[in-house]
Amino acid sequence: MTRYILASRTVWPIDEFLRRRSELSGEWLLMTSETDLTTDVLQRFDPRYVFFPHWSSIVPRAILDAHECVCFHMTDVPFGRGGSPLQNLVSRGIKETKLSALRMTEQLDAGPVYAKHPLDLSGSADEIFRRAATISLDIMAWMIAHEPSPVQQTGEPTFFPRRKPDQSAIPMSGSLESLYNHIRMLDAEGYPHAFADIGDWRAEFTGASLEGDTVTAKVKLLNNLKKGYEAG
Repeated sequence: MTRYILASRTVWPIDEFLRRRSELSGEWLLMTSETDLTTDVLQRFDPRYVFFPHWSSIVPRAILDAHECVCFHMTDVPFGRGGSPLQNLVSRGIKETKLSALRMTEQLDAGPVYAKHPLDLSGSADEIFRRAATISLDIMAWMIAHEPSPVQQTGEPTFFPRRKPDQSAIPMSGSLESLYNHIRMLDAEGYPHAFADIGDWRAEFTGASLEGDTVTAKVKLLNNLKKGYEAG
């Protein structure tokens, strides 16, 4: 029986994989931490593909050289290689992108492409990541069935910088739409939520909606960034 590995450190691909496991042929191994991902384990399991949906750590070159490793990048590569693709796209006002399945190489997001599928960027980051997880599983099932040969990227690459936590601060100027986009693009588990510091308090914003000339959001107030209560 052909073997496959799904390696992910976030809830969205793992939930989707567990929901659809019975639909996927072959024997599967689920890895959820860097400590699981060792050359010895991979050599013994001998997978046909190692899929990396939403895996934020560098994979050792020894693993990339020995196995066919596939990542999923939220841009139409070679546009937008690099970190924080969702936030970089939304902050630029981009409303739709491609989820690209790439063969992983030592150069980040530069490998040949197996497939590209449209991805809608509306809603919160959590909603977008769940949408991307569904598409990722669709691509995996297709790859298992067809074993496509990846095609080299063409065109001039552009690069996104990985965002830092302090960039989650609410901007002091701009349009209501840009404010709404700022809150929603950070509204996901594990991401530094949009915030504003007010004296000793930090206000974190989630659950944003834009209606007419008003942005409404849920606010959590944190005292000294540790203790907090929710309002609204």
